[in-house]
Amino acid sequence: MNHSATYFDHNATTALDSRVLQAMLPFLSKQPGNATSRHSYGRAARQAVDQARAQVAEAVGAHPSQIIFTASGTEANNLAIQGMVESNSQILVSAIEHPAVTRPALTMRQRGNSVASIAVDASGKLIDSSLQNLLSQPTSLVSVMLANNETGVIQNIAEIGEMVRSQGAYLHTDAVQALGKIAVDFSALNVHAMSLSSHKIKGPQGAGALVLDKRVDIRPLLYGGGQEKGLRSGTENVAAIVGFGQACELIKQELSEQALIVTQLRVQLEAGLKKLGATIFGDQSERLPNTSFFAFNEIDGETLVVALDRKGFAVASGSACSSDSTEPSHVLLAMGIARDLARGAIRISLGGKNTATQIEVFLTVLENELLRLKRLSAIAI
Repeated sequence: MNHSATYFDHNATTALDSRVLQAMLPFLSKQPGNATSRHSYGRAARQAVDQARAQVAEAVGAHPSQIIFTASGTEANNLAIQGMVESNSQILVSAIEHPAVTRPALTMRQRGNSVASIAVDASGKLIDSSLQNLLSQPTSLVSVMLANNETGVIQNIAEIGEMVRSQGAYLHTDAVQALGKIAVDFSALNVHAMSLSSHKIKGPQGAGALVLDKRVDIRPLLYGGGQEKGLRSGTENVAAIVGFGQACELIKQELSEQALIVTQLRVQLEAGLKKLGATIFGDQSERLPNTSFFAFNEIDGETLVVALDRKGFAVASGSACSSDSTEPSHVLLAMGIARDLARGAIRISLGGKNTATQIEVFLTVLENELLRLKRLSAIAI
């Protein structure tokens, strides 16, 4: 591992904040209690979980009783989709969802559900008329992500909520990429359920949450001792939950400052990318301040990612969470981007510790690597 490398892949995962680690350490290094035990150790664990629940709720404008802790954003998505859907009904998912939404939706076909995809336009925004047409069939659940993990494009979820509610369906949003980058308010978003993840916000891996409207009937995925109001049995991962709560606490204090830093860096980055001839995807839409998804004609994305890694820059091609595929990004194909260009896609997702100097050095290295790869392909011809 190149420890001196520059990390430009914060949408995949973030480093654990030292203040988060400090909050977790007592639950990792001392005798832990099971949060369902009645003795003092158990009560201390329960108190820690309750405090974290309040911290997560406050970060997203929800009530603590609406937070169900899970082991990941993926589990939260699965809980919402498999738990909220009525059998023999329609499920709608946007064409740009993460596999953690589309795959559980497709498994619901075994229960007699049909699954349809809501189209997006060339700028990565949901097409309202596509949703409206699909809602003419009886629908039990619609799932549309708040911010896309590849392009960073932000959807108008509150407006989508109006359309979905008017047809008597539930709306779920995967807000995993949005949390910590833009303000997220559960009630203002007008949704019935929302998924979150700790490791995207400088918290530990292994903790997530589903924020749930209390009027929603939902079936558990996991049955057992009845933890999390019977909706998520299994002994709580107290240390990870505490870390998640602490990371949410830090968002409140630092969100606007971090957003400002990464916005300035992205402006610098994209000015340089355009000079080099890049196509920047979704740049006509409102996007997460830290995310830039781009490609160069006739340059393979995977090849460029490896070349940049060798030069000390950690970037992504498409989504790290669906890396089992050599297909071009399904998000770009849904936006109508040509397959050849989509194959070249590279994502840079910035963090608050990245610097203008790193961007400057990156652009120089990128220019050299592009020239080298173009020479190689010319020789190959």
